[in-house]
Amino acid sequence: MTPDDITPRSIVLDIVSAHPDSEAVFRSYDQRAGECVLCNALFETLEELSQKYDLDLQEILTRLRPNITP
Repeated sequence: MTPDDITPRSIVLDIVSAHPDSEAVFRSYDQRAGECVLCNALFETLEELSQKYDLDLQEILTRLRPNITP
């Protein structure tokens, strides 16, 4: 999985499985979400995650992509 492979339809589990460093990005949203994002949205797409927690999807994508190395 390369940075360009990360899209709004990407599933959180697939991203974290392929790139364990991305876990830190997801954990950084725990406080804003009010719960553990990885515990409660692991099987959701990034789009679903952003809607569920009222997070900026573009921000998530921007923060994830630099953490993913081809």
